[in-house]
Amino acid sequence: MRLLYTKPVLKDMSQGSRIAFARQFRLMTQDNVSDRLGLTGECKRRTMTRYEKGNRNPKEDRTKKIAKILDVNYNAIKKYDYLEIIDVIYSLMWLEELIPNYRLDLSNVPYVDEKQIKCIRSFINEWDNMRSKRLRREISYNDYINWKLNYKLEDK
Repeated sequence: MRLLYTKPVLKDMSQGSRIAFARQFRLMTQDNVSDRLGLTGECKRRTMTRYEKGNRNPKEDRTKKIAKILDVNYNAIKKYDYLEIIDVIYSLMWLEELIPNYRLDLSNVPYVDEKQIKCIRSFINEWDNMRSKRLRREISYNDYINWKLNYKLEDK
């Protein structure tokens, strides 16, 4: 039984570290997740340990199950290949856990794919709005992290 809440710390940007962060944020143990995944045996926690340390990467279907168990968007913990703009967006949000309060300025970006830049600018505006709410204490740290872990890219 955990009596003291400690804010999770992202060790790096790897898939395993992101899974560990989300699990710790949800106050779950590796055993809790392993049980809900249906893993059995004496070393059932070993699978989650290997995922979180980066020794193994869960397959897509297992990652989706882990995302559901942790109540996060699949995109928050999947392995990024950067073929989709959502991978860039989630990387920016995760980077904030490594470098608190950094800002990204796209005001002087030279010509690139206009649709992607519009999408990223829209996300950054929404993100800045959530950051401002957090600074003004309109939302809690937990609300802010929940927003980040469950962010969905809307079609615009």
